[in-house]
Amino acid sequence: MPQCLIRTGLLALVAVALMAQPPLTYPATKKGDVVDDYHGHKVADPYRWLEDDHSPETKAWVEAQNQVTEAYLAAIPERKAIEARITRLWNYEKYGAPSKHGKYFVYSYNSGLQNQGVVYLTERLEDKGRVLFDPNLLSQDGTVALGGMSFSEAGEYVAYSLSKGGSDVSTWRVRNVATGTDLPDVFPAGRMGVNSWARDASGFYYTDYPKVEAGKALTAVYKNQKLYFHALGDPVEKDRVVYERPDQPDWGFGASVSDDGRWLVIYQRQGTDRRNRVFLKDLKLASSTVKPLFDRYDGSYRIIGNDGETFYVLTDVGAPRHRLVAVDLQHPDPSVWKDLVPEGGGRDVLSDVGLFGHTFAVTWKVDALNVVKLYDLNGKFLKGIQPEGLGNLSGFSGRREDSETFYTFASFNQPPTLYHYDLKKGVSRIFRQPKVDIRSTDFEVKEVFYASKDGTRVPMFLAHKRGLKLDGANPTLLYAYGGFNIAQAPGYSPLAQVWMEMGGVYAVACLRGGSEYGKAWWEAGKRENKQNVFDDFIAAAEWLIKEKYTSTPKLAIQGGSNGGLLVGACMTQRPDLFGACLPAVGVMDMLRYHTFTIGWMWKSDYMSSDTPEGFANLIKYSPLHNLKPGVKYPPTLVTTGDHDDRVVPAHSHKFIATLQACQGGTAPVLTRIETNAGHGAGKPTAKLIAERTDLWAFLVKNLGIQLPTTFGQ
Repeated sequence: MPQCLIRTGLLALVAVALMAQPPLTYPATKKGDVVDDYHGHKVADPYRWLEDDHSPETKAWVEAQNQVTEAYLAAIPERKAIEARITRLWNYEKYGAPSKHGKYFVYSYNSGLQNQGVVYLTERLEDKGRVLFDPNLLSQDGTVALGGMSFSEAGEYVAYSLSKGGSDVSTWRVRNVATGTDLPDVFPAGRMGVNSWARDASGFYYTDYPKVEAGKALTAVYKNQKLYFHALGDPVEKDRVVYERPDQPDWGFGASVSDDGRWLVIYQRQGTDRRNRVFLKDLKLASSTVKPLFDRYDGSYRIIGNDGETFYVLTDVGAPRHRLVAVDLQHPDPSVWKDLVPEGGGRDVLSDVGLFGHTFAVTWKVDALNVVKLYDLNGKFLKGIQPEGLGNLSGFSGRREDSETFYTFASFNQPPTLYHYDLKKGVSRIFRQPKVDIRSTDFEVKEVFYASKDGTRVPMFLAHKRGLKLDGANPTLLYAYGGFNIAQAPGYSPLAQVWMEMGGVYAVACLRGGSEYGKAWWEAGKRENKQNVFDDFIAAAEWLIKEKYTSTPKLAIQGGSNGGLLVGACMTQRPDLFGACLPAVGVMDMLRYHTFTIGWMWKSDYMSSDTPEGFANLIKYSPLHNLKPGVKYPPTLVTTGDHDDRVVPAHSHKFIATLQACQGGTAPVLTRIETNAGHGAGKPTAKLIAERTDLWAFLVKNLGIQLPTTFGQ
């Protein structure tokens, strides 16, 4: 019998075996009688009660769901081997790129399996230095994490935040860097963010929202942000408001002090829209007021640096793929801006600019891959820095006077290698290179392009064992995000390596809604165009099947947050296409997302049900509202955190409750609710390993994966 027919027969047997799984008994989930009226359309919300995360009923439901899921996962014999391999691969030294603050270099370090990275500082790059922060000492389970850090110009002080259980709510303190002791300055827990220090280290600028009631972290709506100045040693109550706009409750702010100390640059944003306004305050004049610099709200503006009253600005005004311009404060009209690095040709995007050593380090994104070029302050090209293979090049930050910087190169088959670049000598050297149990040549990484439903050319990265047979029998995990102007790129993860060692193909699609090709690419995947994102993802799956990388019984899809929405929308639109689905912390209730915490900010990308046109658009794809009784949905494992105050767990709770009620087949539809965890940031290593072990075990069972005899060796 021909080999292809044998393989086809085996796939058919796998599909039948998986369909024949005995049905699970899920916890009983009561239904309420809540019905909302959206512009004359009645929409039932029977599981509204699950939005109350503090109620005894919700807590009991979470516990019952976790018990069912744990029993299911515990019965998968490969689970322990997967956990052992992930743990082994995770156990390598991880260094963050050093940053310079006065005489100190500051960097993060994790010896391997520490729950949280430790922050070190040193005066010599060759020395390890001493510990500045060790969050591992603050909780037994590693759930207290270090959040933001902001150093004074000369490095005397650092403002830092701590958060518990992955919450976006944090508490800020100030530490004397030389002594390692904390000052009396302590701020109440909230969504505060320290932006920039005064150059004399007398205090710092920060933003904050009005405080919410205790116990309302997952339900309160955060608006009316203000910009404050805190003088060291003063009680918080004395902090003065530098800028606020009570007439614009949706406006948010950020601020930075220019390198020369003269200007306070205030950025205004609205939701997740990349357009913004910029205001200036002259700090050399005691009587100066906040004045607009870019106030048309016609594009994005980011100040890279300045020489006196000449500002270097990265913008997409007049250049959808961005340009770097010089703007004279005395003549700020766009008609007289000077192009330093103009918009690139073709589809190339000028995606980022760093300024160090009086040199611009410009990151160009070329078909979703980064290339870095150096220019002088007049825009003259100096030198290019090419990546060593197909992967992601990142970094190149620093201060104006620095003559050195650091950057990282990583790919699916290459752990992140940290480089030191000497601007004076024009040479790079390897600064830190982790030792990981991987031979890069054993795996293949490539970029392919496929056509979406409307013919749009979409890039996708593929990684797998070298010598892969294109016979449709390979377990494949397709990942994407597709939104908020966020690009995807190759990167190393022990989790992806384990997946490839299991014989899997790891695919990352660069969907519309991201920033891979600039403003037009982003706008083609938001608001009324959001369906393009789902079409791109579905087309990626169809391409992988057509090209015989995989087949439906062997194909899983994964995404988190906005990517969780992506998975939820695609599995409801094409339940026949996927062998398993892994939506994480997803935005599943598109009719009510904007009523929780900071969800209202996403209106600029999603629209909202507050308007008739928004409702008409969202109801078409909202994952929660497009589940249909009797449909045979693929095996699904929903993951969320009970402390997630960004995409609140009610999204996932209501989705899985509805999915379990609608499931017309026997495929398992489960939820894994991590306790004392949030949206993902700051999650301790132990919880990350446990969660991903369960995801991979779920796929092993539901995609019919036979682990290679060499697995783990």
